Amino acid sequence: MRIYLQPIGFINANRQMRRDIFQAIADPTRRAIIVLIALQAMTPNAIADNFNTTRQAVSKHLRILTECEIVKQEQKGREIFYSLEIDKMKEIDKWVEQFRNIWETKFNQLDNLLSTIKSKKNEQFAI
Repeated sequence: MRIYLQPIGFINANRQMRRDIFQAIADPTRRAIIVLIALQAMTPNAIADNFNTTRQAVSKHLRILTECEIVKQEQKGREIFYSLEIDKMKEIDKWVEQFRNIWETKFNQLDNLLSTIKSKKNEQFAI
C-alpha cells in the first residue's frame, strides 16, 4: 500500500499553492458553500442568500475555495457563476481513501477478534 503525504497535484513542482486545501475545507461555511454549488452553479449573491452573513464574507470564502481550485468561476454575461471542480474533489477523496482503507482493515480485525472472544465465551457456558 502506498501512502501519499501530500494529495496528488496539490503541490506543483514549479509553485506551491497559496492555500492549504484542508484548511480551506475545515471551515464549516466553506463546506456548506461546497454542498450548495455541488448541486448547481451559483452566483455569489445566490450563495450569500443561504447564509446569515454579508456578501463580502461569502466572497472571501469563495476566493479561498477558488485559490485552492475547489471551485471554478465562469462568466456568463454580467454574472459570475461558481461551480464545483470535480477533479479536485476526486483528488481529496483519493487522499482520504488511503486512511479509510487503513481504518476499515483495523475495524475488520477488531470485529474478528470480538467474534472470536464471543465464540470462546459461548463455548465456556455450553460446557
